[in-house]
Amino acid sequence: MSKHLLKIALIGNPNTGKTSLFNKLTGLNQQTGNYPGVTVDRKLGYTQLTDGQKAAVLDLPGTYSLNASSIDESVVTDLLLNPADKDYPDVIVVVTEVENLKRNLLLFTQIKDLQLPVVLAINMADRMQKRGISLDIPALETALDTKIALISSRKNTGIKELKTLITERNTLSRNPIIDIRTVDENFFKSVEQTAPSRNVYESWLFLSSEHYKLNDQAPDPKQLSVTASDLKRLQQKEVIKRYQFINNVLKSAQKTDLSQATDWRYKLDRIFTHRIFGYLIFAAILLLIFNAIFSWSSIPMDAIDAAFASLSEYTKSHMTPGMLQELLADGIIPGIGGIVIFIPQIAFLFLFISVLEESGYMSRVVFLMDRIMRRFGLSGKSVVPLISGTACAIPAIMAARNIENWKERLITILVTPFTTCSARLPVYSIIISLVIPNRIVLGFISMQALVLMGMYLIGFAMAILAATILNKIIKLKTKQYFVIEMPDYKWPLPQNIGITVVEKTKAFVMGAGKIILAISVILWFLASYGPGENMDQAGARVTMEQEYANGGTYEQAVAAARLEESYIGRLGRGIEPVIKPLGYDWKIGIAILTSFAAREVFVGTLATIYSVGGTEDEETIKQKMRAQTDVKTGKPIFDLGTGLSILMFYAFAMQCVSTLAITKRETNSWKWPLMQLAIMTVLAYCIAFVVHEIAS
Repeated sequence: MSKHLLKIALIGNPNTGKTSLFNKLTGLNQQTGNYPGVTVDRKLGYTQLTDGQKAAVLDLPGTYSLNASSIDESVVTDLLLNPADKDYPDVIVVVTEVENLKRNLLLFTQIKDLQLPVVLAINMADRMQKRGISLDIPALETALDTKIALISSRKNTGIKELKTLITERNTLSRNPIIDIRTVDENFFKSVEQTAPSRNVYESWLFLSSEHYKLNDQAPDPKQLSVTASDLKRLQQKEVIKRYQFINNVLKSAQKTDLSQATDWRYKLDRIFTHRIFGYLIFAAILLLIFNAIFSWSSIPMDAIDAAFASLSEYTKSHMTPGMLQELLADGIIPGIGGIVIFIPQIAFLFLFISVLEESGYMSRVVFLMDRIMRRFGLSGKSVVPLISGTACAIPAIMAARNIENWKERLITILVTPFTTCSARLPVYSIIISLVIPNRIVLGFISMQALVLMGMYLIGFAMAILAATILNKIIKLKTKQYFVIEMPDYKWPLPQNIGITVVEKTKAFVMGAGKIILAISVILWFLASYGPGENMDQAGARVTMEQEYANGGTYEQAVAAARLEESYIGRLGRGIEPVIKPLGYDWKIGIAILTSFAAREVFVGTLATIYSVGGTEDEETIKQKMRAQTDVKTGKPIFDLGTGLSILMFYAFAMQCVSTLAITKRETNSWKWPLMQLAIMTVLAYCIAFVVHEIAS
């Protein structure tokens, strides 16, 4: 961050609306990355305060206390204990919410005792009347020795007042509100003596936080003659003392009149988490999502497909013939078009996921799936990585770090790539549209949507089966049980959904776009040039052999012959014997190899190869794929057998090189990712072969 920027840190428990407040403050003026040294999402944005001051806002991971027990939580503690950090805040906003204020205030009192400038933001004020809650804000400000902003990020109220309090940060009290020494006077006297110039509570956090790396400033437990169990006991005493203080404060400053409350959460929970209806409702929602992905997105997808085909033809007709024209028209434009066409489907997928998360329903899904997970030897905490794997396997594997037991964490990491990620959606979508009839079944559901849903279920079922096998092999002796907070049901905020869809779709397209651009250039070169003089002699050979006699033109036959003699054609024909039993020709084989960089590259690769090897004007990607036929038999390449074989291969094969790399990083060994790659590849090949033989 630049030095002239005011630095604000948003800190709070999970489900307090912290991210919603972050979005209100920053809008689209934000960026996502990782905190230095750890694989934890880092969100940074910028806002204008009421005095015209520009501020950088850091959205820190949700944490229940500064006594960090996971890597996510340690990010908060590490930052607050390191004034030299470039992100060290000038002011902290602790975000709480009215319905769980007692629990939220534990974290606030800890941060306040570090003697830092703190503003307390009490969110979801719009729910106070509905819950029969009333707050005496002046009394709370006096008791907690801070300034309070009563806000509603949903209704956009109190945000201006919060910004005003931030600008008045220099007037905020930095006095602690609980004297940590009263927990155990003798022990904390010894702690204070180890660093007389430092805040004693800061020294205590250095000492007691599990994931904080001790440095030369931190007290040494051996020096203090204290064991790990002693530290745990002292932490418990600290928590009790803090809650005693919080209870006394809220006893007079918070009132709840249940007779005025109008709550329907528990009625909905009885339906959505029902042991039978809960699963049926979830299945119905999935059907709706997949039906929308195919039906609603078809019009914009067709328009994008046709636009890129026209752009390619326009480039050919309006640019001077030569290498640059061929590179653009046959390489870059078709390659980029192969991923841009799927923007509507990706946007719809993230739209529905965002709505489910924002509404509070996703937590109910996690609760439902926990009942299944425990039967197969997985920790309930494995549900989060497996479900988030439907977006991307990389952050999903990172999410497994919250599983304390190493073996359960390892199993989760190894099976998560089986879940269908969004990068496979382009492959599934175009293959399903080619080989599955677009018929309506059950009165309103597309057959293509049912097949897409089946692909997701197959991936999840395989993850469960693999976990069961690994559980028996590794023989877990301990179990970790899943504890999840059920947030209230809320109407999703359009701004939050819009930001999520834009950011996620942009990340997907930009991430894949860079890879596709590079691969398109390489593929174009390899498909346009070849060794020796065979490519130049293709026209004469076609004339002699009359290869164009069966339904094709002379130009098409020459283009196909040149492509086969190119570098990529020779490479493809070299691997063709291995992939032929699966129903693939050499072009599909090349697409599978390049898609190891990123699954969505499969379509872009075929688009580039078919553009170099064809001559038809303004053909879309689907038209090019549908027109491919076997040279010997004249049958379509993408028939039912080959299509299902491709679907099965991508359902079970290792996702991409990035997933392999993150597995290595999380397990700190090449043993597990290489084993993962070998087993998943062999499994994918065998299942694809069996499916092709049956379907053909």
